[in-house]
Amino acid sequence: MTALQAIGVLGGSFNPPHVGHLAVASDAAAALELEQVLFVPAAAPPHKEVADDVPAAVRLEMTRLAVDDDERFAASGVEIELGLRFTSDTLAALAARLPGRELVFIGGSDTLLQLATWHEPEAILERARLVVALRPGDEQTAVERAVARWGRDRVTMLPSVAIDVSSSMVRARVRAGRPVRYLVPRSVERFIEERGLYRSPAGQLSSMPAGA
Repeated sequence: MTALQAIGVLGGSFNPPHVGHLAVASDAAAALELEQVLFVPAAAPPHKEVADDVPAAVRLEMTRLAVDDDERFAASGVEIELGLRFTSDTLAALAARLPGRELVFIGGSDTLLQLATWHEPEAILERARLVVALRPGDEQTAVERAVARWGRDRVTMLPSVAIDVSSSMVRARVRAGRPVRYLVPRSVERFIEERGLYRSPAGQLSSMPAGA
């Protein structure tokens, strides 16, 4: 029997997308021989509010810019188009759109450690294989225990480079007038500058020197 082609699914607020997202997606694509990795910006994340009230359409546009240079990647607006909030529903919608494909849900180790609090965790694991990369600050032993809890046939640890960058860090640096080059793709950096995203309430960058 021929194995199904596998599609990676990387969800998140992508507020903004950064090099950490791209590195994990690249490692997953290579290690698992994925046909494609879909970056799926959340319409309204159930576990947290979207910082700075950046609209979903704007985050989707940034995500498209971030993945544009890599033919293995694509941005999907499925959650935004259908008004989905839960990963289990997103995976069901993608399965309907991608018949004959195995879905691989890619996340950080924090996703695995919090999985029990997610909506319908068993449905998530029924609809996709879960692949997690160790995030800075998470203990590997705790993550390995979580892998064993949910089942090694359903959850896989992904050897991946640990890049200690987050969207909140990028937003804070923009707000402080500090550079974000090499933390986000150049196209995303330009977009943030042009749209004036993440700046202070007055819309002005601080006077802190760029290299501080």
